[in-house]
Formats: sequence, structure tokens, C-alpha cells
Amino acid sequence: MTVIGASSARPEVIEAVRSILPRFVEIDALQQVASRTIARLCGAEAGFVTASTAAGITLAVAGAMTGLDRPAIARLPDASGLKYEVAVMAGHLISYGAPVEQAVRLAGAEVVSVGQATSVAEYELEAALTERTAAALYVISHHAVQYGMLGLRRFSEIAHAHGVPVIVDAAAEYGLRRFIEEGADIALYSAHKFLRAPTAGIVAGRRDLVRAAYLQNGGIGRGMKVGKEGIAGTIVALEAWETTDHAGQRAAEAQLLALWQAALAGRPGVTASIVADPTGNPVDRLGVSIDPALAKTTAWNLTSLLAAGTPSVAVRAEALEHGYFELDPCNLDAAEAKVVAAALVAVLEASLGGGVPMTSYAEWFSARESEIWDI
Repeated sequence: MTVIGASSARPEVIEAVRSILPRFVEIDALQQVASRTIARLCGAEAGFVTASTAAGITLAVAGAMTGLDRPAIARLPDASGLKYEVAVMAGHLISYGAPVEQAVRLAGAEVVSVGQATSVAEYELEAALTERTAAALYVISHHAVQYGMLGLRRFSEIAHAHGVPVIVDAAAEYGLRRFIEEGADIALYSAHKFLRAPTAGIVAGRRDLVRAAYLQNGGIGRGMKVGKEGIAGTIVALEAWETTDHAGQRAAEAQLLALWQAALAGRPGVTASIVADPTGNPVDRLGVSIDPALAKTTAWNLTSLLAAGTPSVAVRAEALEHGYFELDPCNLDAAEAKVVAAALVAVLEASLGGGVPMTSYAEWFSARESEIWDI
């Protein structure tokens, strides 16, 4: 979601940002307000706002390494004399646009991979937790392996039995209280996805660990600082989340999914079906499979045509090489959904007419990589 700016901001968030931008503000005081709001909404003892969830990983790991030791904070990423290992299940060592492992290493820590990519046993986690372990990191993401991993509750029980704090990367997750309830000592969220705030990350959890992470802003976290607009926008987004009609949102999204499904019904080589979110978020999407022989286009070529249109249409495209993508109704309104439907119909009809070239996935991927770096 980051590549498209994550989401549209709520109107009240936009107003909060507009109101604070002309003003001077004491950042620590504003963060104290954020801490109270985060604690209440996330079921935590304390919290703060940072630049992103990725920044939150680095700061939380650093805080687990240094505690409140100011000289140690000033030395990082030199981890001499500190606990410096972070246990992560192999199936959670993903890329969210950058490697999870890199966010850990930025703090001066080293990742200890636990188990295999598709299988982790309790004894393997036990063996990874030693006197050198600063923290255990648990990643909840649709990118992560969705089977063979230890559940968060059991993962936390094992870590806590060894005196190791648990940090949860829940960047794109809907439930704000679930992860601390299941044993996380620190839970990290994106402010700019479901919450619809400006780009920011939320750090929530145990007061001592939150404070240690926050103090990293006077060290390696200096380059990860967040502005007053990000903090204020996050506070207001959290408060708005508390009063959101979530059931009403799901009903509205269901109407958008039905609109798209109807637009694609009966089209040659196109199969569309409702799919649930893989990590348990209460949202559905429309999965679209493309048969090139019948549709006269591929899933990847189709997404390029959609992206090149005016307005541009972006899809969830992690499985394109399998001829599959998803349409996400989250935070779209009815008018925007109709634009998406019209764009889909137009590019599919153009492809059936034979006027659209098809490439192999390897050719498409290579060209796309070149475009990304053409700045």
C-alpha cells in the first residue's frame, strides 16, 4: 500500500494537519498526548508516533538492547556489551518493500532465524533464545508464510519464559488491541493504512520498553523523526477510529465488490471471486484470475494498462506471475469504484480486440524494475 501513498486521509485528519501546520508546538508534549491516546486505543501502557512501522521496528529493537542507558543509546549501532540478537521465525523474514532483517540490523542487532520458511517447532524457538537475545520479533503480514509458524500467543509465552520481550510488526492490521492481548510487549502499526492518518508509525506497549524506544530519537532514531502534522494527524485518526461504524464500512465495501464482480462477469478468460484477508482482518477483496488464451492479455500486462490510464488504477499484485491479482475496496467511495470498473472493462475489451501486446512475465518484470529506478 505504501507505493500508492497507503490510503486517503480522513477529513478530520486533514483538518487537524491543516490546523497544526502554522503553529509552533513542543514535540515531546504532543507525544505525551499521543501516548495517552495510543494507550487507550491499543490497550497499552504507553506509546508514541514515529516515521513509519519500519522505523518502529528499529527503535523498538534498539530500546530492547539499550534500555534507558544513555551512553549505550549514543553508541548504537555499536552494540558492544549489549544483548544484540533478535529471534525471528524464518517465514517472517519478508520484504515489505525493504527487508525486515534490515530494519533490525539498523539498530546494530543481528537476526537469528528460527526454523524453516514453512515450519517452526517450539524447541527451535527455545534454542534461539539465549543470554545474547535482546528481543523476539513477530511479523503479521500477508507477505509472511501463513502456515507452519507458531501462533503469537505461544510464541510470546516461550519468549517470556526466557525473559525476552516480544515485538510485533502489525503494520497493516485492523485490530489495535489484539496483539498486546496475545502477549506482545510492543505492537507496531501503520497510521496511514486502515487508520487513514498521514504517513507515520505507532509504537504501543509496555511503558519501560516504549520509553527506551522513544529515547532512541536522541540517537539512531534522529533520522526517523516524525513531524507535528504526523503526530497530530495520528491522534485524530485514532480518536476517529474509536467512533467509526466498522460494520457500515464492511457493508459499503461489499457493495463495491459486487459492482466489480458484476462488471467482470462473463468476460472471456476472467474469473472473479470474493477472497478473505489472509491475516484475519475483517475485510474482503475481489480476486481476479486471467487466462491469457481467452482474455488475450496477461494479469501483469493488464495491470500495466490499468496503471497507465487516467486516472491510474493500482491493484494488489503480489501474485501476478500466477495470473492473479486482487481489487481492494478499502477506503474507496462508490464513484471511485465505478472508475475502477470502467477501466477494467476498457482494458479487457481492448485486449480482446488484439491491439494490446503481450509479454512474458520475465520481460514485464524486467521492464518494471527499470522504470522504478528511472528517476
